[in-house]
Amino acid sequence: MDTPNRQRSFVSRGRRTEAQQRALEELWPDYGIDFVEERIDLDRAFGRVAPRIVEIGFGNGENLLTLAAQRPETDFLGVEVHGSGVGRLLNELSVREIGNVRVVRHDAVEVLERMLPEHSLDEVLIFFPDPWPKNRHRRRRLVQPEFALLLARSLKPTGTLRLATDWADYAEHMIAVLDACPELVNSAGAGGFVPRPDDRALTRFEQRGERLGHAIVDLEYRTVTHP
Repeated sequence: MDTPNRQRSFVSRGRRTEAQQRALEELWPDYGIDFVEERIDLDRAFGRVAPRIVEIGFGNGENLLTLAAQRPETDFLGVEVHGSGVGRLLNELSVREIGNVRVVRHDAVEVLERMLPEHSLDEVLIFFPDPWPKNRHRRRRLVQPEFALLLARSLKPTGTLRLATDWADYAEHMIAVLDACPELVNSAGAGGFVPRPDDRALTRFEQRGERLGHAIVDLEYRTVTHP
């Protein structure tokens, strides 16, 4: 559901193949969670109690698939708006018989605001979000002060936020926004970046950035535990 006057951090794009469309129709009951404007029971959605990781904007799902296969003891929720990527992920989940992933196809801001319980997530992953490099479009960037507070509210008191980008300007923007958030602390110290995590899959977005000569940077934040 669109909220009037709310700025979107995405635009509709990409065409679905027949296989992707079929996956959306046939596999959604197995892996999909429809957006609702009320807090859902994640234990019920996954059928168990387990650590929970959300990946926002998972693209074609390469990283999500890799992590879910490597960590069957953890539940993963992917949030993505583009049907082509969702369809591809559903197909791969079915073929590989991966059962610890669920998908919400909706705007991430509204999913966190209205659907996911507060302080319910162990980690949030945001890898290579749209950088909106033109000056007139930068207000569309996902990482903004209000969103930082929303992320902190969604994470557990011991939660972790991980991000990556290949755009230097967006990296500086992320650092400025997230370092200023009173509910988050930079694991590398103010203004710092962390080494590339070993478990982050090499996606096509990262490969494209490398071909263009962009420097890849990773950020990590932890929630602040107040006395």
